[in-house]
Amino acid sequence: MELEYLQAGLAHLPSRAIIGRHRGCYMPPESQLVFDLTLSTLQRRHYSPRTAKSYLAWIARFLEFHQGQHPSALHGADLEAFLSHLAVESNVAAATQNQALSAILFLYRDVLHAPLKEPLHAVRARTRRRMPTILSKDEALLILRFLDGPHRLMAQLLYGGGLRLMECLRLRVKDLDFDNRQIVVREPKGGRERVTMLPASLVHPLEEHLARVRRMHEIDLAEGHGSVFLPFALARKMPAAPQEWIWQFVFPSHRLSNDPLTGTLRRHHASPSALQKAVTQAARAARIEKRVSCHTFRHSFATHLLENGYDIRTVQELLGHRDLKTTMIYTHVLHRGGLAARRGQPPRLIPFIARNRV
Repeated sequence: MELEYLQAGLAHLPSRAIIGRHRGCYMPPESQLVFDLTLSTLQRRHYSPRTAKSYLAWIARFLEFHQGQHPSALHGADLEAFLSHLAVESNVAAATQNQALSAILFLYRDVLHAPLKEPLHAVRARTRRRMPTILSKDEALLILRFLDGPHRLMAQLLYGGGLRLMECLRLRVKDLDFDNRQIVVREPKGGRERVTMLPASLVHPLEEHLARVRRMHEIDLAEGHGSVFLPFALARKMPAAPQEWIWQFVFPSHRLSNDPLTGTLRRHHASPSALQKAVTQAARAARIEKRVSCHTFRHSFATHLLENGYDIRTVQELLGHRDLKTTMIYTHVLHRGGLAARRGQPPRLIPFIARNRV
């Protein structure tokens, strides 16, 4: 159900399905209606499906904590009690507690239009500064060698372009600019589209991969399928677009599945969990004694760019960070100053992908 939820947006996931996951707590009908209203508000404001899913789950936990009472009967002290419970008894991380707070504040501010006015005095989880896991260039290349097929190509894009996992999986054919050696990242975290680099060594492998994907797409079209999910109202504005080649996913799923919103049999993008498992197994096979995930390639991309002389502002733009402070963490990893660029040495194209085809 979770994968189907991510496929087609928000409207097809009944809010009661999320309520039911929380140990069968009884919710009065009036409290259940709050979830339907929250769901429609999230959809209207174009929140990402993953954020919407998290918000609904946190609101369910909050109401369950207070025995299913309607939110209008709860006040700031009740929210304080819930947040303190998360910090003290559940021992959650600060980011988790902040996400729960954001979800509940959204409920009161944007759904019920009754923002909580009293100040909160809940016990807050301690924010710990965590340094990201960074792979050396040799370690990154070694892990890539233990991957094969589309998973290797995906991981190479994560490392060579600094993409997030879902940014890579959501790439469409039109987002790859081979002539200018760049990738247009659309629908990213935070909603700020950006352009990042496409390593020259990946051009030929990507062209071969797309040739295979195109043959698969042509077979789907011949069998009466071949339409892809388009966000927002694009499918209605451009009825022929879902079957067009440029809108197809670069990394499609190996099987067709029913769109739970429309019932259409179509091919969505590849599963994120499959790539995550493949990367974890590759790191284990390569005997890398670090906690490696897909996001580790993005951290390594940024760090290695700084090592190669790229200035911090350029790295910020390539990563799509809104705040420079977020990018500054990589200068601390390098134990270098804030400028992070070696004077007298011009920036060079990221060499570890360009020179080493894996």
